[in-house]
Amino acid sequence: MLAAIFGLVGESLTSEERRFFRDANPVGYILFSRNVADKAQLRALTSELRALNGRDDLPILIDQEGGRIVRLEPPLWPQFPGGAPFDALYEIAPMSAIEAIRANSEAIALVLSEVGVSVNCLPLLDVRQPGAHDIIGDRALGSEPMRVAALGRAVLDGLALGGCVGVVKHIPGHGRSMADSHLELPVVDAGEAELEIDIAPFAALADAPMAMTAHVVYTAWDNLRCATLSSYVIDTIIRGRIGFSGLLMSDDIDMKALAGSPGEKAAAAVAAGCDLALDCWGRMDDMVEIAAAVGEMSDEGGRRLGVAMASAQAPQPDRFDELVAKRDALLAYA
Repeated sequence: MLAAIFGLVGESLTSEERRFFRDANPVGYILFSRNVADKAQLRALTSELRALNGRDDLPILIDQEGGRIVRLEPPLWPQFPGGAPFDALYEIAPMSAIEAIRANSEAIALVLSEVGVSVNCLPLLDVRQPGAHDIIGDRALGSEPMRVAALGRAVLDGLALGGCVGVVKHIPGHGRSMADSHLELPVVDAGEAELEIDIAPFAALADAPMAMTAHVVYTAWDNLRCATLSSYVIDTIIRGRIGFSGLLMSDDIDMKALAGSPGEKAAAAVAAGCDLALDCWGRMDDMVEIAAAVGEMSDEGGRRLGVAMASAQAPQPDRFDELVAKRDALLAYA
């Protein structure tokens, strides 16, 4: 398998995409609102992606966080809350918040499983910091590391119960960034003691199946390269100090935080220690260049992928209404 996850241009595969994806055999795909019309169309699209290379356990990713980050949108799909309401409930009733977010996450996963999506890029384990850029903001699960970890664990559990694999992000922590990495390269000058706060939730969930890196420079660790491109951050901090052992993907390499051509950025991420590069936008020229640059995923990456994809359970679709009712009843206490 090619060490990349690719996006698609539209609601169905073009003949060019079909040929390229069949030959390149990327690890998986990521979907956005531009790829979604309705349930029947989306099920047909995900089924065709699986059939291209005959992989039933194909990772098909989406960002369905709830709140302001959703790809399956109302009125065709339910609106789910983001992180802030669960953080607020945790303030007064921690166990109720954990149960509410687990139910919410399982309900999200049931919606995704129904249309063939197998991986949700959730939970955020970024610890919210006062005064930081709002690119994380109310998406965060809180500003206290162990609260973030407890709620994040419940998200992973709920997603798995609903048939989806979760991706913790943005390792080793985006919460104190003063810039949006979609637009520019954030630089965090916090010292080692402060950064222990950022990495604590990731360390608590080091057994998560998948993680996504942060395009953030942490000067205490590497003042030249962001985490995605830093072998020191990946080897010493993410794999070492945090102890993360799952599949590690880059954040989208098209984001303005990274400089260089698509192939250069993807190859640099893999060379630094990411198992694969994530490229979201479905531009054929970019994907061809990336395919030539990154090569096949390593055997160890393949092993991690297999373990991750096996972590999801068989979904129980008839639980959806019960889960939403439980979530809403618990959130009403906040």
